[in-house]
Amino acid sequence: MRRVIYLATILLSLSMQLSMSRAAAVATDPAAAQRFAALALKCLHAEYPNHIGHTLDSDADALPPHVLTPAFYGCYDWHSDVHGHWLLVRLLRLYPSAAFATTARTELGLSLTAQNIAGELAYLKRADRAPFERPYGLAWLLKLSAELREWNDAQGREWSNVLMPLESEAAARLKSWLPKLHYPIRIGEHDQTAFSFGLIWDWAGIAGDKGMRSLLKDAAQRFYANDQNCPLNYEPSGQDFLSPCLAEADFMRRVLPPAEFGRWLTAFLPGIPQSAGAAWLQPGVVTDRSDPKLAHIDGLNLSRAWMLQGIAQGLPPGDRRIAALRAAAVRHGEAALPAVTGEHYEGGHWLGTFAVYLTSGAGV
Repeated sequence: MRRVIYLATILLSLSMQLSMSRAAAVATDPAAAQRFAALALKCLHAEYPNHIGHTLDSDADALPPHVLTPAFYGCYDWHSDVHGHWLLVRLLRLYPSAAFATTARTELGLSLTAQNIAGELAYLKRADRAPFERPYGLAWLLKLSAELREWNDAQGREWSNVLMPLESEAAARLKSWLPKLHYPIRIGEHDQTAFSFGLIWDWAGIAGDKGMRSLLKDAAQRFYANDQNCPLNYEPSGQDFLSPCLAEADFMRRVLPPAEFGRWLTAFLPGIPQSAGAAWLQPGVVTDRSDPKLAHIDGLNLSRAWMLQGIAQGLPPGDRRIAALRAAAVRHGEAALPAVTGEHYEGGHWLGTFAVYLTSGAGV
């Protein structure tokens, strides 16, 4: 186990020195991929324990999770199960002949059936469920769809087609919501807008949805274009798994061209050093990995690492801040990757996704 963790950490560090186009191919060690896949496979169809966001209008609504959402009922909550499916598709694309591949395909096939997706669609479309998993879970659903769209695989194409009605409904709901959202949501948990906007932006590029991209550009202008001096020193809050400041910058580097992004970042995070000094932005401290909220900090360290990578990637070549951003990304990855073990279900049901997102270069 120590050797696997060591290899994953070394490969993460090396990936900072490589071009981002190569990172997805080399950053995840096969043994680490096996470990991460095992975390998703353990919970993908494990119905209990389960935490559902579900309003009861009558006794008839008191139904078990597999009836309410027949495709995505495992991994403790809906969004974790959705991105557990993404994890497996991502790793199957990178390692099609891995030892876990046959089992992963079987488990994905159990979920991604026309009947199950029809059940998910019926659940989502009920009038009183407008805010269901918005934006985080819906963004991950689109990320899953994007991964399937990019996978040159016969079974993957079949699953992509099966998922399309739910993908369309999720996108339509987000398109309806975005113009009405008058303020950004700047917290470190699921409701945060900036991180989800990044996932949705990436999906829109793959799906060719120019309307979604236009709405997101408008949101970037309304919510973030004039932001300055983001209080990064106030982070993290005690149960964050996303950085409000870094997630915003990681979204804006998608929207703005490099030179313009560099100027925006100077005003937004003026404290980024001009060299790779170790004093800037230390990893968060996790005091109890058996506590589901305190364990969020492991996720924060992983998401900070990929956001720092993304911010560095968005700057013009030669920008003197890139070294400090990448050094901080390495520190955060080194702090968090050894904790992605599944020892505690509180983290095991979701941290594998964050580890794969980071080490496979999914956001860049």
